[in-house]
Amino acid sequence: MTRRKLPETGRAEDEVLADLQAFGARDPDYRAGRTWSLVYHLDDAHDDFTAAAWRMYSSANGLNPAAFSSLKRMESEIVSMLADLLHGPEECCGVLTAGGTESCLLAVKTYRDMARKRRGVKRPNMVIPVTAHVAWFKAAEYFGVKPRLLPMTPDHATDISRLARRIDRNTVMILGSAPEYPHGTIDPIARMAAVAARRGVPMHVDACVGGLILPFMEMNGADLPEWDFRVPGVTSISADLHKYGYAAKGASTILYRDLDLLKHQMFVHQDWPGGVFASAALLGTRPGGAYAAAWAVMQKLGVDGYRELAARTTRAVEALKAGIAGIDGLRVLGRPQGPLLAWGSDDPRLSIFAVADQLEARGWAVNRVQNPDGIHAMVTARHAEVVAEYLRDLEEAVAVVRANPDLARTGHAATYGMMAHVPLRGMVKERILDMFASMYRAGGGTLELDAQEGERPLLERWMARYVAWRARRG
Repeated sequence: MTRRKLPETGRAEDEVLADLQAFGARDPDYRAGRTWSLVYHLDDAHDDFTAAAWRMYSSANGLNPAAFSSLKRMESEIVSMLADLLHGPEECCGVLTAGGTESCLLAVKTYRDMARKRRGVKRPNMVIPVTAHVAWFKAAEYFGVKPRLLPMTPDHATDISRLARRIDRNTVMILGSAPEYPHGTIDPIARMAAVAARRGVPMHVDACVGGLILPFMEMNGADLPEWDFRVPGVTSISADLHKYGYAAKGASTILYRDLDLLKHQMFVHQDWPGGVFASAALLGTRPGGAYAAAWAVMQKLGVDGYRELAARTTRAVEALKAGIAGIDGLRVLGRPQGPLLAWGSDDPRLSIFAVADQLEARGWAVNRVQNPDGIHAMVTARHAEVVAEYLRDLEEAVAVVRANPDLARTGHAATYGMMAHVPLRGMVKERILDMFASMYRAGGGTLELDAQEGERPLLERWMARYVAWRARRG
């Protein structure tokens, strides 16, 4: 490993930009619609527009709302537009954040601190579905709030029959998702919020994925359950702007019913020698470009633009569902109601992870889920252009794996398959931590770069050792 050093003399701008372009040669081809997560790309013209808006405020800082009144205006208008879209009351309030994870972290911090101040709770817990986004488990670890999990029903929806029993005097919040990530199902928000209201516990809705598409799907005629501030008992909602809002990364929001709730999110230190300090969210410095790009995109698209994008997304989702249903051995997992879905195999001889490997070999970026095993897709408007090609490749991939069942024991299929079903989950966590940390060495790279240097990726080496250990034990 060779540590890179800062150049002794500055390099020419065009040379630096050429390097940046070359770095992306092996990145997923999102411009051709071949990624099914991470990127929400409309076209290069839209990227140019968001970049222009960002550039106008690239040096502005949202740390002090009194300094850049322009940014505070944008934030206030973004919050107001979202409050209107999500049927918030007149007292609705909120802040712009750097992403969905920050929004989720803030909700947990807020309700923990509120319960500590109002009820003296010292050992906080929160009731969340097992399908909740992993950001909520990160928040639980960061802020010392124990998660109490709601299991899945046989059709992969959240089982709320045990919700009331999960709540006790130390419960600081309840969570529902609209939709949840693994299967795209909207949790039974109204029923959960009714329980929350009866027990006097705040109810947060994680709409980081759905906040900027579900309202427009409903406007287009989709039959969706109510999940936003129309539901009594819902006290806060998180919604990302850089997902189906098509703003530049990173931009998300968290909205509360009233200021009394939001105050528990804020940090104030009055005795610092540098002056009185107040912060509305986790970050101090907040890039002004994100404010400007988000505001600009919302103005550019408007209700009509978002409805059209939602319609294109829905067409792609329905085409995927129909195509998957028509391929022998595949089935959609659960009952997806928004832009996310996952599918697995109902044939025990057909490895869905081997199918995923075949799709990757055909140039698609593939996400995998577990418990049960499946392939996952976050569908966007751009996918309407490629869904037919994708389904042809999916059908071919299934045929290849069906004809070659040994593919389940090779490549990523073996790694992911074993990792999903190793019974010693603590061991999996420890080894994943080792692997992940190694990617952040000074001068370190990716797992693929390690492999190029003649090393097997750490995860595959560990899995091989685990397989050998299991074989010795019989």
